Amino acid sequence: MNALKIHILSILAILLFALAASDVRAQSNSYPVSGRVIDRLSRQPVPYAAVVLAGQERTGVSTDSLGRFRLEHVRPGIWRLTVSSVGYKSCTTPEYRVSAATPFIEVELEEDATQVEAVTVRPSPFRVTTESPVSLKVIGMQEIEKSPGSNRDVSRIVRSYPGVSFSPVGYRNDLIVRGGGPSENKFYMDGIEIPNINHFATQGATGGPVSIVNADLVREISFYTGAFPADRAGAMSSVLDFQLRDGNPEKQTFKATLGASEVGVSGSGHIGRKTTCLFSLRQSYLQLLFKMLGLPFLPNYIDGQVKVKTRLSERDELTVLALAGIDNMKLNVDEEGENAQYLLSYLPRIQQETFTVGATWRHYAGRHVQTVTLSHNYLNNRNLKYRNNDSSSEENLTLRLRSVEQKSTLRGENRTYLGCWSVREGVELTWSNYTDRSFQRLYVADQTRYSNYDTRLGILGWGAFVSAEYISLNKRLKASAGLRTDGCDYSGRMARFWEQLSPRGSISYALSDAWSVSGAAGLYYQLPPYTALGFKQEGALANRSLEYMHVATVSAGVDWRHRDRLIVSLEGFFKRYGEVPLSLADGIPLACKGADYGTVGNEALVSSAQGRAYGVEAMARWQIPGRLNVVGSVTLYRSEYRNNVSAPWIASAWDNRFVVNVSGTYDFPRNWSFGAKLSAVGGAPYTPYDLDKSSLVTAWDAQGRPYYNYDFYNAERLDAFAQLDVRLDKVFYFKHFMLGFYVDLQNVTVSKFRSPDVWMSTGEIENPEAPVEQQRYKMKRIEQVSGTLLPTLGLTIEF
Repeated sequence: MNALKIHILSILAILLFALAASDVRAQSNSYPVSGRVIDRLSRQPVPYAAVVLAGQERTGVSTDSLGRFRLEHVRPGIWRLTVSSVGYKSCTTPEYRVSAATPFIEVELEEDATQVEAVTVRPSPFRVTTESPVSLKVIGMQEIEKSPGSNRDVSRIVRSYPGVSFSPVGYRNDLIVRGGGPSENKFYMDGIEIPNINHFATQGATGGPVSIVNADLVREISFYTGAFPADRAGAMSSVLDFQLRDGNPEKQTFKATLGASEVGVSGSGHIGRKTTCLFSLRQSYLQLLFKMLGLPFLPNYIDGQVKVKTRLSERDELTVLALAGIDNMKLNVDEEGENAQYLLSYLPRIQQETFTVGATWRHYAGRHVQTVTLSHNYLNNRNLKYRNNDSSSEENLTLRLRSVEQKSTLRGENRTYLGCWSVREGVELTWSNYTDRSFQRLYVADQTRYSNYDTRLGILGWGAFVSAEYISLNKRLKASAGLRTDGCDYSGRMARFWEQLSPRGSISYALSDAWSVSGAAGLYYQLPPYTALGFKQEGALANRSLEYMHVATVSAGVDWRHRDRLIVSLEGFFKRYGEVPLSLADGIPLACKGADYGTVGNEALVSSAQGRAYGVEAMARWQIPGRLNVVGSVTLYRSEYRNNVSAPWIASAWDNRFVVNVSGTYDFPRNWSFGAKLSAVGGAPYTPYDLDKSSLVTAWDAQGRPYYNYDFYNAERLDAFAQLDVRLDKVFYFKHFMLGFYVDLQNVTVSKFRSPDVWMSTGEIENPEAPVEQQRYKMKRIEQVSGTLLPTLGLTIEF
């Protein structure tokens, strides 16, 4: 495998330097950038507005009488625009790539009744909202495209920010935010909920190894680790809010990408004068690569996205969005080696199909903006496992699962702008359908049991919210207050929506042009996973007593800004969880599970567990437009759970204690760039294995892997881990197309991560003369050490 890596790297190095040394006189040194500036509410053009390149104030133009502008001779690269006009708030746009395929840029300006004369433009890439003045980070194209070690995977990009832990193993995208579990995150795309943004999702939680979202279509990402907006329901740890680009209304552009694990094509264009469109399609080649590298599992996937936006009239627009993924993971049963055989002993064959489709109608009525969204999402999850992977007899069957989750959502909201105030209110109606036909062999209470049930569950849910925001005339004071409530007909307790009142509030005050202080508090609710709500025992739903989970959070911070290029912030947080489902079988909170393949929550539960997480985060972010982008963060925290109010606090599965990330990208002349990322994470607690139970023939045959000794839950702790990733990019800008190459090297230090050694059956029975229930396998210990240099080669062409 090392020879393969060296060979691939050598080929790419030769190719890059050959291109760099070749005749590049055909490359273009500049491109025009055009667009339009409009009033956010009236949708009318804003004439004579000043449009400049952020950080290059001498490079600018004014819009004409129709609000249109055109910047000539802009150097290729990733840029923002800053727009200002008398009577409007100055605006800094998201990042755009200037190339032969530069999109048409539409900028919306918001009226500012307090501004009566021209002001000095002070572009700032560090944006927050009145509703979320703390715990919000906005991620632009520069970080999405060039973040070292991420391979343009969103779930990996956000690990550079405070409060986000990661798995040192490196093959999972589970978001662990501020000590919360992977099931506590919510994802939205242009206002439409996406249940999970990863392939091979863990049902009942979020996460997976590879993102479904194609970064080529993403304009920017709002990442909330607290202070969640009132219209975003169901989050307890984070909200990842994607804003997609609009299609290009002037021309058709296309982009082809060869990445670490897939080949893809995307496009942007228009259909007539009023409709724009985006699309992407990707096909994985992981199955071929993993087989060549000798791995025991062979994942393969396809995904696609579509966005169509139509201007029905001057004041009405309709957006249709679709996202789909098809996953198929087979087992490479011919692979030899102890570690491969261990994985093959318990990993099931996984097949999944998931999609989300939604439509949003937006109407601009003066100072009022109405939005109606209708969406539907679907997950079909199938797992199949035979003992010793021998499917010749049904007696070897240990797991056959087919589980389908569907959710339809209708949401309407209105936002009113009233000078210093803005008010938003909305309602939401959902219909969820869950079916599960499962057979599973279990080892419970010292005997083998068979779980065989058919669940069909329909849940009608509802919600309502209202929030108000205030900005003082001098812009120093910003405050927000909101209230949300949710309920459903799963049980009488959950139907009482007044018991799920979710108040929240925030405040921010600018002490000076450089210093500001902010704080936020809120109470947030989340419905337990469908796998838990639909679980049956003896033909009846076993978890009718479950309640909405909730978390009360408080966060406060201070930040210092220097010339809108450097920001340093310090923020503290405290989270208190309640009504968390607790496993009756092993006495572990459900929130401490879910960072692996398979299904979480399909067991008997009771809402008695509690949790808490608290810590402090420090971050520094330095940007020089067109040259440098550096982000550094340190998080010190604790995460603990207890089974009930009288039980002692125990470290949760996510209690890493510290996370450190420093990443940066520097753009050199001739369109070269170099990036590096240093990541370090504290050792997570772990539970030792129960060798006595695991060696029993009946116990091992039930699940094909060792059992934990929950009498010593999280009594041990792993070592800390650190790794260094680097990335090198080269882009060629030609008159009619752009060609880019990159090399991404993960773990260039070849750091080793040691997991707890596992026990595995040799297949040899030590005491064949004993009764069947007392027979034991002879076990062997398998050392678990991972960590290797992982090179990735990438190629993009855009035209």
